[in-house]
Amino acid sequence: MKKWIITNGTFITMDEQNPVLQGCMAVENNQITYIGANPPHPLDYYDERIDGSKKLYMPGLVNTHNHAAMSLLRGYGDDLALQVWLQEKMWPMEGKFTAHDVRWGSLLSIIEMLKGGTTTFVDMYDHMNEVAQAVEESGMRACLTRGVIGLCPPEVQTAKLIEAKQFALDWHGKAGGRITTMMSPHAPYTCPPDYIEKIVQAAHDLQLPIHTHMSETAREVQDNVDQYGARPVAHLAKLGVFSRPALVAHAVHLTDEEIDILKQYDVRVSHNPGSNLKLASGVARVPELLRKGIMVSLGTDGPASNNNLDMFEEMRLAALIHKGVSGDPVAVPADAALRMGTIDGAKSIWLEDVGALQAGMKADFIALNIDQPHFFPKTNFISHAIYSASAKDVVDVWVDGKMLVKNGECLTLDEEKVLYEAQSCFERLVGQA
Repeated sequence: MKKWIITNGTFITMDEQNPVLQGCMAVENNQITYIGANPPHPLDYYDERIDGSKKLYMPGLVNTHNHAAMSLLRGYGDDLALQVWLQEKMWPMEGKFTAHDVRWGSLLSIIEMLKGGTTTFVDMYDHMNEVAQAVEESGMRACLTRGVIGLCPPEVQTAKLIEAKQFALDWHGKAGGRITTMMSPHAPYTCPPDYIEKIVQAAHDLQLPIHTHMSETAREVQDNVDQYGARPVAHLAKLGVFSRPALVAHAVHLTDEEIDILKQYDVRVSHNPGSNLKLASGVARVPELLRKGIMVSLGTDGPASNNNLDMFEEMRLAALIHKGVSGDPVAVPADAALRMGTIDGAKSIWLEDVGALQAGMKADFIALNIDQPHFFPKTNFISHAIYSASAKDVVDVWVDGKMLVKNGECLTLDEEKVLYEAQSCFERLVGQA
């Protein structure tokens, strides 16, 4: 059992009584065993001692909605409406993706996320065995799902559902517990109602949560009304999606009644402010969701609609845009944005031992270099983390007690090789156009 301690550090704990602490944190294997002002044992008790001076330690960030392999399409189709972007740019290119492409695109995103302080992510995509293997190699934590689009013949629908179920069976709880799984109908506009019901039944059979896109654009909502006679929330509720624990991405266009339904079923919402702004999808009613007690987390969405995976940027956007839209400077305070990016992100994917620096929690945490001008004066480090920091300030990253990034260098993956392979994949895909 390896025992180690960080001393002389500044820690954002996520403890409401003591949110920022000067002192030390002890870890044994993959668990935090102590955090406080003074070491619980003499320093020679520990196998390793780290001087935390000039660093800010905080929980690793949790990205609750992503399509990691879409990093290969970063910059390929920008400044377009969602449906145009999907149908004319993304889907034709994604149709050419092989398992090889998904592997290298996912690894590219994983390196970006790890170096930027994200320790856990949700991924919805195809060729998910490749994504899971990439996660396992990297040491990261992830909640993975084979996203299923049902705009295809019945036999193809059946094959996709079988594949999604098998992926969940093969990978749930694997990589030392770092990988969990969900079932994912892509969206109500890409999955016929009877197909969604089959996916819901599979989620019941496997006792898994459900993740889906929902109410991302006004057009999507109106199309749902025109086609099915109901807005997406009522439609999904009727199909039984919310009879399982559920995480919905976007939820931009909601009525008061729909917010009440989400609260009734304890549906969690992944707020993706950067992607929603870039695609002009709108601004989600996050202050109203929070007031209702709905669990809201943050996601980047895929790197082709963002176009980065900087969760510090998402936290900052979440704190800023709702102030601007509402005219209320306290609409989403810094501490609420921080919760959305850390502990509430973990809870949104049903991880109860991730997202805070407290004894008994998993040792998933990051260190920022705060010996830089934009962290001075040392007034309020929660404020600094939201309004001043960026992914580039992250220097060290641990997941499950293992150091994955040291001094800005990824220790578990060959970054040079990943960059080369990702570029090669893109060039081949474009050459096939």
